[in-house]
Amino acid sequence: MDQLIINTISREKRFAFVKNGTVEKIYIEQPDQQSLVGNIYLGIVERVIPGMNAAFVNFGEEMSGFLSRDKLPAYVLSEDSTKANRSISSFLHQGEKLFVQVEKDAAGTKGARLTGIIEIQGEHLVYMPNGKYVAVSKKAETPEIRDSWKEFAKQLKTAEEGLIFRTESLKQSEEVIARELQQHRAQYTGMLNAAGGMKKPGIVYSRDYFYEQAAAALALLEKGEVIVDSLDLKKKIALLVEEGNTISFYNGKENIFSFYKIEQEIERLLKRIVWLDKGAYMVIDKAEALTVIDVNTGKFSGKNDLRDTVLKTNMNAAVEAARQMRLRDIAGIILIDFIDMQESKDRDLVLNIMRKELVQDNRRSRIIGFTELGILQLTRKKTKQSLSETLTEKCSTCGGSGQVISSETMAYRLERELWQYRNSDHEDMLIAATPEVIDHFSGENDIHKLRLEKALGIKIQFSLTHRDKPYYEILKVGASTERS
Repeated sequence: MDQLIINTISREKRFAFVKNGTVEKIYIEQPDQQSLVGNIYLGIVERVIPGMNAAFVNFGEEMSGFLSRDKLPAYVLSEDSTKANRSISSFLHQGEKLFVQVEKDAAGTKGARLTGIIEIQGEHLVYMPNGKYVAVSKKAETPEIRDSWKEFAKQLKTAEEGLIFRTESLKQSEEVIARELQQHRAQYTGMLNAAGGMKKPGIVYSRDYFYEQAAAALALLEKGEVIVDSLDLKKKIALLVEEGNTISFYNGKENIFSFYKIEQEIERLLKRIVWLDKGAYMVIDKAEALTVIDVNTGKFSGKNDLRDTVLKTNMNAAVEAARQMRLRDIAGIILIDFIDMQESKDRDLVLNIMRKELVQDNRRSRIIGFTELGILQLTRKKTKQSLSETLTEKCSTCGGSGQVISSETMAYRLERELWQYRNSDHEDMLIAATPEVIDHFSGENDIHKLRLEKALGIKIQFSLTHRDKPYYEILKVGASTERS
């Protein structure tokens, strides 16, 4: 049975979609990390960069956003057949005010990616005031149905407007669609009026991203139940629960995610190692621009031969890798280092499994294929922070690398630094260091420490200190009479 478990009793809002006992999606939204995707702003052009055919726009957030020429209404609506050869300066100038919508959240040092082609999401339609475009859901049963809706759209819209008919719209009457279009037009007019009184860049429309994501997950529910810990949300979302599904209110003392074992799943999603069946496992490592998934057989050995072991491990890994990408919200360039497969038909089988699994993903992805080294390349669109970016921060000790200088290396550094005091007038030295550094430096029965004292002619004394990483500091150097 499917379950949608929603936790909104605290400031951090979360939901988990569980299918047949397996968690398939986790969404977490923290107050300071709410996605801006879909929000509409009044922006002011700060810089136009003809060489990039793009501009930077101040839209009221901490960092300016990036806006390309092809996302400008002036460019899209232009009838000039040579417009592709014209610079962005022909369509936009510094200081110009315009509506922009966030397509992709800011990440690291990169500001948000913006579009000037505004999309207003509705139950049946996506309305674009300056889209000049008509599209019908690919789930239309026949091309004829799709064409009939396109013809209807031409009667409804102006030359500048764009419309996208959602799957839900195909079941509605033309009157319902026309009425919703009028509502969208009125909403956009209200935004224009609100922006008219704004002196600075700022937001004119804020999207309830969490509710929309939860509603999208609800649409996947098949003969299942929705469990929420907020009565207000229960009333709101009950209107969307279809026949055959149920909704209930959870008021237990234990947190709803803990009760349904979702907290445990989140803890696992923050770890590098993902265990597969029969002792095989994957290691997931994230770099600045890409994510690498390394597949290993571990203790798994097939019943027949090595090829059987490798193929079964890779097939399981393909399914789990796609699931981990969804759960962790991994995006950008993704490299999956499957165990080497000699037969091309084995690679094709794993590739087809990956394609099948990615069909379930609501994020656009593209499989590029295997490299000569047997590494599968694919990309997945990024629109918001990954789960690890949302829940974790860089370690102050290792700076996010996951590694620190070893205590042995620090001991050798100390030894080299002490050699600089050879032939000096100093007789005594006090050094603060962590226990592991002292152990490596001194050796068994202080053999290395005594050797160095004899070579330098200096008595070395240690003061224990406790730090998060291997550490030493020379505190005092002087004559033996200066000891304290």
